Amino acid sequence: MILNADNLTALESYLKTQKWLNDDESIIKAEKPGEGNMNFTLRIYASSGRTFIVKQSRAYVEKYPSIAAPENRAIIEGKFYEFTQTNEKLSSFMPKILGLDEVNNIIVTQDLGNNSDLTNLYRPDHQISVEDIASISQYLSELHRAFKSQTPDEIFRNRAMRTLNHEHIFIYPLMEDNGFNLNNVLEGLQAAAMIYKTDEVFKDIVKKLGEVYLADGQYLLHGDYYLGSFLITSNGVKIIDPEFCFYGCAEFDLGVLIAHLKMSEQGNEIIKEAIRNYEKAEDFDEKLFGQFIGIEIMRRIIGLAQLPLTLSLEKSVALLKEAKSLITRTL
Repeated sequence: MILNADNLTALESYLKTQKWLNDDESIIKAEKPGEGNMNFTLRIYASSGRTFIVKQSRAYVEKYPSIAAPENRAIIEGKFYEFTQTNEKLSSFMPKILGLDEVNNIIVTQDLGNNSDLTNLYRPDHQISVEDIASISQYLSELHRAFKSQTPDEIFRNRAMRTLNHEHIFIYPLMEDNGFNLNNVLEGLQAAAMIYKTDEVFKDIVKKLGEVYLADGQYLLHGDYYLGSFLITSNGVKIIDPEFCFYGCAEFDLGVLIAHLKMSEQGNEIIKEAIRNYEKAEDFDEKLFGQFIGIEIMRRIIGLAQLPLTLSLEKSVALLKEAKSLITRTL
């Protein structure tokens, strides 16, 4: 089955076969719920008045078909929802999983409504509330605490997705010629990036951090804990898109979050609030935490996975310097 919004008859037949649509229901409408990158996603409007989300992952990134990606990533996302929804605190933050089709890499989830994610914070003068950042940190703290394990399920090692992410985080940004001209993003950024792309000592540290990322750990991570994974709804913050989840270092998730608060210029008080609401385990490594903040800043500014940032060249350069300082620092 290949999901297609233009063939509602085939889609309706498939959903009924899977028992996700009742026999007395029909599809009134199917539409894209937002601008996703990785997967093909539809909001289904049933004749009964209910709505739900259907998501399919394919052998490529939906927004960039030339980029190959693990086909089963939607199933991993569904398994994450199933696994973590046994925890009452976490389940209140996530959509409920309604069904999985492992043959076709399709999942069905609760529709959280036509809500915006937090990528609007990358625009000037947009600020997150203290309550929302507290909720986002508390979710992460509970995830890491509740599902700590020395022997995680193999599916949550998520090696294929981790390998893909590793290339985009630790390798592509520092390739001297990766085919991506950063001046098309911001004039002067290509020259600013070459300082880091040609620094062999710096690149060696980044390589070693990449090995840390690839190593298995004991904490279940969301894996892509940035502003696009948070929805603001009438029922508070919701967490979505855990397809990059894996068992690794807790410092990675929190580091990614703080990096995006910095890039969206949320200010020191919000950053302090985010850290204050995260309960660090005894083995939490402050140096590694800072290094992962720096890595995420670097890869988002000079890598291929660009954000809708509105930073000037001066601010971008300053953030890159801060990132390098975090990555190379000693405690």
